Amino acid sequence: MSNPRIAAASKNAIAEAAALLRAGRLVAFPTETVYGLGGDATSEPAVRAIYAAKGRPSDNPLIVHVPTVAAARRLVHFDARAAALAERFWPGPLTMVLPRRADCGIAAATSGGLETLAVRIPRHPLALDLLEAAALPLAAPSANPSGRVSPTTARHVAEGLGERVALILDGGPCAIGLESTVVGLAGATTLLLRPGGVTREALEAVLGPLALPPADKLLAPGMMASHYAPALPLRLGVSAPRSTEALLAFGPDVPAGAAHVLNLSECGDLEEAASRLFAYLRALDRADWQGIAVMPIPESGIGAAINDRLRRAAAPRPT
Repeated sequence: MSNPRIAAASKNAIAEAAALLRAGRLVAFPTETVYGLGGDATSEPAVRAIYAAKGRPSDNPLIVHVPTVAAARRLVHFDARAAALAERFWPGPLTMVLPRRADCGIAAATSGGLETLAVRIPRHPLALDLLEAAALPLAAPSANPSGRVSPTTARHVAEGLGERVALILDGGPCAIGLESTVVGLAGATTLLLRPGGVTREALEAVLGPLALPPADKLLAPGMMASHYAPALPLRLGVSAPRSTEALLAFGPDVPAGAAHVLNLSECGDLEEAASRLFAYLRALDRADWQGIAVMPIPESGIGAAINDRLRRAAAPRPT
């Protein structure tokens, strides 16, 4: 697969990317979470091109990125919960799923057949500059083939999508390294649809207790049972790795026996581990080994999001 052009962040590169987006092309760009595959969210052909480029199921909705709260309010119906979350966490790694306005102008395909819309304001300055320059809401799932490991560098995007993307804006490695938290606000019950860069504890400090969604309904991005997966099988909660496995370690006490080791955080820092997770999974995903063993990760804080990604990466894959 041929590589697309990667452009270092500059005013000229942002202007070119914005022009490509307005022309209906796809542009990859960094956020604080992962790199996104952006397209004009008001254009049905552009949105369908995102699905096609990723090989993404059409019932898996996309997140629409906007630069301001006012822009978000033009797309969805806010309530008091949404206003409180926006005040506390936007710009940032939080996506809210809200009822879409009938006159929002967003392509129907973005919602995956639902009457809701997932929206967020990214915190990355390059993403915000691009949104302002394009003057468009951008549908932007992670910039990788559907179900595979998410990209946290421009090179990851190029390796996964090749010339299916017109341009990649290079903003360096993503700081958080995991996708945004997704909260469902379409009904009276507040749902934690996907753990991510904003912890459950932080959300509940604003809203009170959150509920989990029904297991059989796809209400937001990132809810598919098998997702974020390398080619090699994963074995979780490992204390004794096999000699045929690479080990994804965590903390200072690393068991012996693995063929190769990468440590997410030698000091046991969960935020450091999150920022390295996808890059390290990619680095260990090699034919040299028969699988990847993963040490236990605490469930507290952003550890819940790390474990969510690992469980989905280890889940049985659709055939």
